[in-house]
Amino acid sequence: MRQPMQKIVPADEYLIHQTPETFATVSHADLSWTEKIWCSLFARDGSLQIDFGIGKYQNRNVIDAFAGISRGVEQITVRASTELDLDPERIGVGPIDYEIIEPMRKVRAVLHPNDVQPLAFDVVLTSTLLPPFLERKDAQRGADGFRIASDLRRFHQLVTVAGWVEIDGERTEIRDDEWYGYRDRSWGVRMDVGEPPSDIKPLNRMDQDFILTWSPMFFRPTDGSAPYEIHHYLQWVNGEVHYFSGFVNHADGRQEPLHGMVDDLKYDPATRRLLGGTMTFDAGWGKERTVEIAPVSDIGFHLGTANYFGFKGDRHGKYNGVDHVSGERYSDMTDRATILEAHQLRDCVIRTQEGEATGFGIFESIVIGDHPRYGLSGSDSFL
Repeated sequence: MRQPMQKIVPADEYLIHQTPETFATVSHADLSWTEKIWCSLFARDGSLQIDFGIGKYQNRNVIDAFAGISRGVEQITVRASTELDLDPERIGVGPIDYEIIEPMRKVRAVLHPNDVQPLAFDVVLTSTLLPPFLERKDAQRGADGFRIASDLRRFHQLVTVAGWVEIDGERTEIRDDEWYGYRDRSWGVRMDVGEPPSDIKPLNRMDQDFILTWSPMFFRPTDGSAPYEIHHYLQWVNGEVHYFSGFVNHADGRQEPLHGMVDDLKYDPATRRLLGGTMTFDAGWGKERTVEIAPVSDIGFHLGTANYFGFKGDRHGKYNGVDHVSGERYSDMTDRATILEAHQLRDCVIRTQEGEATGFGIFESIVIGDHPRYGLSGSDSFL
C-alpha cells in the first residue's frame, strides 16, 4: 500500500515497531544497509557441504540470494536477484527460499529445481545443543577515519541438518545425526555492498598486509559435560589488529570474553587454503586456551561465487533487474585460474580439538601479502 512519503508493508500489523517509521524504512540512508542470512552445512565425514545465503538491501530495493554445494574440489552455485518491493514479505528470490519455522530453533533452506544448474535441496536446520550467540558489534571506520564503513550486529548458531540434496538427478538423504552446520544473521551497514564509488579515493586491499579469520568452533567434552563453543573474528591490517571479537560460549547461554588471539597456522601457497595448525586465545588474567584445527576434507565452499568481494562483474546488492538467475559449475576449485576468479575466501569445514574435547567448525580466511610464518610469499598474493 502506497501513501505520500510512506509505504506500509504487512509487518506493520505486528506490535514490534521500534521507531516512528513503517517497516519499509530503516534507520540508515546508507546504500550499504543489509539484512543477511548465511548458512554453511556439512556432512561430518567431509563428503558434502551446502552453502546458502540471502541479502536484503532496503535502500537499494534489491534482494539477492545464493545456494550451492561443495563436493571434493567441485563446486556448484545458483544465484538469484530481483526488486525487493515486488514481494517484500518473501524471504527468498527466484528458486531460493528461507522459512522461519520456530525462531531461534528451527529454520528451513530450499533451493528448488531450476534451469540454471542440476542442483536442488530442501533442508531443515535445528538447534538442539547451543542457543544463538551474539558477536561483538562490528563497528569500523574507513581507512581515512571519517566514514562509518561497518556498523553491523551478528549472531550465529550451531545446527543439525535433515532433508535431502539432489545433484545431477541423484538424491541423497540428509540426517541430523550425520550433519552439522552453522547459520548466522546480520543486519546493519556492511562493507563491500554494491560497486565502490567512482568519485572517491579507491581502497585497494592488495596494497595492504591483510588477514581476516572468522570461525565458530563446536566442542564436545569426553567427560560428558555440556558442549560449548569458541568463536572468534579477527581483522589484522598492516601489523595491527583492526577488529577482534572472541567468546567462549556455553550451553546455558553464558559468554566468556576472549581478549585476543595468536595463531600458528599454515596455508597452501598456491591456493591459500588452510592446511591446519593452532590458535591460542587470551582468556584474561594470564589464562590461555589453545585449539587445534584441521580441514575435514577438500570441501570448502568458495564465497566468491556468492558475490563476496565481487564476481564476474556482479556484487552484493547490485541491481540486476527482475527475476535475474545465474550460476556455474566448477570441476576443480584448486585450479589457479578458477581460484583467482572465485577468490580465496571459503567456508572451510574443520575438525576441532581443545584438550580432550573434539568437534567441528567453519573457518573463513583471507591472507593478503607476504607472510613467511604461514608459508606464504607476497608474489603469490591474491584476494
